[in-house]
Amino acid sequence: MPSSLLFLFISFFFAIVRAEDPYRFFDWNVTYGTIYPLGLPQQGILINGQFPGPDIHSVTNDNIIINVFNSLDEPFLLSWNGIQQRRNSYEDGVYGTTCPIPPGKNFTYILQMKDQIGSFYYFPSLGFHKAAGGFGGIRILSRPRIPVPFPDPAGDYTVLIGDWYQANHTTLRAQLDNGSMLPLPDGILINGRGPNRTASINVEQGKTYRLRISNVGLQSSLNFRIQGHRMKVVEVEGTHTLQTEFSSLDIHVGQSYSVLVTADQPAQDFYIVVSSRFTTPILSTTAILRYANSAGSVQGPPPGGPTIQIDWSLNQARAIRTNLTASGPRPNPQGSYHYGMITTTRTIVVANSAGIVDGKQRYAVNSVSFIPADTPLKVADFFKIGGVFRVGSISDWPNGGGIYQDTSVMGADYRAFVEIVFQNNEDLIQSWHLDGYSFFVVGMDGGQWTSNSRNQYNLRDAIARCTVQVYPKSWSAIYVALDNVGMWNIRTEFWARQYLGQQFYLRVYTPSTSLRDEYPIPKNALLCGRATGRRTRPL
Repeated sequence: MPSSLLFLFISFFFAIVRAEDPYRFFDWNVTYGTIYPLGLPQQGILINGQFPGPDIHSVTNDNIIINVFNSLDEPFLLSWNGIQQRRNSYEDGVYGTTCPIPPGKNFTYILQMKDQIGSFYYFPSLGFHKAAGGFGGIRILSRPRIPVPFPDPAGDYTVLIGDWYQANHTTLRAQLDNGSMLPLPDGILINGRGPNRTASINVEQGKTYRLRISNVGLQSSLNFRIQGHRMKVVEVEGTHTLQTEFSSLDIHVGQSYSVLVTADQPAQDFYIVVSSRFTTPILSTTAILRYANSAGSVQGPPPGGPTIQIDWSLNQARAIRTNLTASGPRPNPQGSYHYGMITTTRTIVVANSAGIVDGKQRYAVNSVSFIPADTPLKVADFFKIGGVFRVGSISDWPNGGGIYQDTSVMGADYRAFVEIVFQNNEDLIQSWHLDGYSFFVVGMDGGQWTSNSRNQYNLRDAIARCTVQVYPKSWSAIYVALDNVGMWNIRTEFWARQYLGQQFYLRVYTPSTSLRDEYPIPKNALLCGRATGRRTRPL
C-alpha cells in the first residue's frame, strides 16, 4: 500500500481517537504453504510464512494498523475474537460487516484496543479457512499506571490449542457444501504442532510464568494440564479473576484463559497435555515444560484428565469468578459496575438445532439457518440499500418450527440492558460467541431454562467474557449492556455448524449520527455486492 494512502487512512482516525494513544504497524502477507502439523504434508494458511501466525502485542487503547495482503486464490478476511471494535463494527472482519479482500489485493485494518486488557486471538472468518490456519494470539497489556493483581511474570507465553483435520480446508468445505457432516477431527495441536512435532515451553526453577491459552480449534472442548504443576487462573477474556488454582482446566472452543504456573518442581522435563472432552474416542497430544538445566526427560505416562464428566466441568466453570477489587483497563475496580442491580429491559432465548433442508445438513438458531447476503449487512445498512436483510427476521424466542433459511438479523436498542439465554436441547456441548461485547455469565445449569432459573443467578461476581459454553441438554444465561452501536455476529464456535447456518446478527441501533455513538464507514472500506461503485465519502 502506498505510504501516502495509508497516511490518509490514519489521519482520519486522529480526528476520532486521542492523539496520545500509540500506533503499532503490521504488514502481513497471507499465503498458502506446506505444513506438517500431524506429521504428514498438507496445505496450510500462513501469515508472513508463519503457522500459527505472529502474535499481536499491544497495550490498552493502542491503535493497531494491520495491512493484510491476500496472496491466496480466494477472498479472505481476518476477524479479531474478543476485540470489541468500539463504535466500529466495520472492522470486525466477518462477512456481515466487512467486504472480503479479493485475491491479489490488500486491505488495511485500523483497530483500537479501546478500554480492553487481556488474552484473545485472531482467525480467518471466511470459507472454512480456519481449518487451514491463519490464526494467532492477541495480548493487550495494562497501561503502566494501572495496577495488575499479580507480580510481573518471568515470561509470558501464547499457547494456541485446537483440534485439527488432516484434510485440506477445501476438502472439508466441499463436504459441508454437499450436505455432509464432518467426522471427528484427526488430532490436537499445541502451537501448530501435533504428537509428532512436540512443542516446548522453557522455564527456570523457582520462577512464575503466564500462559495465555486460547482454544482456536473447530469444535472440540479441550482440557489443559501440566504434569506435577498447578495452574492459577488470573484472567479470562479481558477480566481479572479470583485467583483459583486448578490441576487441569477445561477450555471450550473459542475461549481464552490466562494462568500462572510456578516452576516449583525438580529441574527436569514435564508433560503438557491437551485432550478432548465429551468425545469418543478421546483425542490427545503433548508438549514439554522444559526446565533450564533439566536433569532428564519426562518420566512416567502423561497425566490423565477428565473425559466425559459434565458436572466436573460445570462446577469448575461456576468457580471462575470476577476479582471485584482488581482494576481492569481503567484504575477503578472491576466490581464498581453493579450489573446485578440493573433491571433487564428484554429477554432473548436462543436455541440451537440441526436438521435437513433441501436434502442437505443445516444448523439453525430459533429455527432460522443463516445464509449470507450478497452484500455485507453493515455496509448495506450504511448506504441504506434495501432488500439485503430485514430486521426482525429471527424471533426472540424459539418457535418450535422446522428449520428454514434466511439472512437473520435481530434488532436491539442502543443502551438496552439485555438478558440472553442460550438453550441447548441437543446431546453435544455448544460454545457461543458475541462480537463487540463482553457479557456477564450469570448462570448455567442442566435442563430447560425458566423464569425460576433466575433464582440461582450470580448477581455479584459473575465472570465477564465474550464466549460461553452451554453443556448438553442445558442452558447458560448472560447479561449484556448494549453500549456498542453496530452489526454484531452471534455465532456458535462449532465451526461446521457456524458455516452451515448457526449464527445471526444483532443490529444495535441508534438514530444518532454522532461520532460519540458510532464512527462512519472507514474511508478505505472495500465495497462489494450492491455497494460496488459507491463512495465512502462525498466528493
